[in-house]
Amino acid sequence: MNVLTLSLALIFVLIPLLLAKTFQLDLEKDMVVAVVRSIIQLLLVGYILQFVFDSEHLLYILLMLTLMIAAAVQNARKKGASIRGIGWKLTVTFVFIEVLTQGILIGFRITPASAQYIIPISGMVIGNSMVLAILFLNRFTAEVKGRQEETELILSLGGTPKQAIHQPLLASIKASTIPTIESQKTIGLVQLPGTMSGQIIAGASPVQAVQFQLLILFLLLTTAVITSLLLGYLSYPALFNERMQLLQEPSD
Repeated sequence: MNVLTLSLALIFVLIPLLLAKTFQLDLEKDMVVAVVRSIIQLLLVGYILQFVFDSEHLLYILLMLTLMIAAAVQNARKKGASIRGIGWKLTVTFVFIEVLTQGILIGFRITPASAQYIIPISGMVIGNSMVLAILFLNRFTAEVKGRQEETELILSLGGTPKQAIHQPLLASIKASTIPTIESQKTIGLVQLPGTMSGQIIAGASPVQAVQFQLLILFLLLTTAVITSLLLGYLSYPALFNERMQLLQEPSD
């Protein structure tokens, strides 16, 4: 693909713009901003990655991973603003996921210890973990608010914060992991995943593309469960004070 063919692909931008204008959806401005930002951000990232891949320097790899985690934390923390210390809790979760997955991949020599593999895979892992964190925090705060009376009743009967928050916590963990599990049930039947499709378009054999895609799917399943569990058990103590009372209006 060259600049000319990429420019022709802007047809796929004009179609929704015209539809939004015709049906007065008031989405034109957001669409234009999204397209412009995506072009600038992706081109910038492309040049940066080219430099990192060429240098293969550990420092540059770590800087890229740090940038990814910082951006993920900044985005996800908005959904958990009512939970004290949510920033560091998200940071611990994302760092743990990254260290665990890359430790297994490189330790067992599943993938080479090169920037070409570490950064793209880390991007998928951290990005998926961010989405799962947002889903979890959104559901968890809603569950705690909706079951406030139930939680306070358990506490008044002598229950511990862990016992009082057990059901809302479990419900939130299950709800946040279900989309990942359900999507993997129909993978290859309803949709061809992006990684697999990209490799096939690039000229890789379909079998090789499938093998690499399966690796990504297994990674994302681990990411989904660990993100929800770790973030959940790091977050719930912040909902209670030192007297084991549920905070009415938790502060960040």
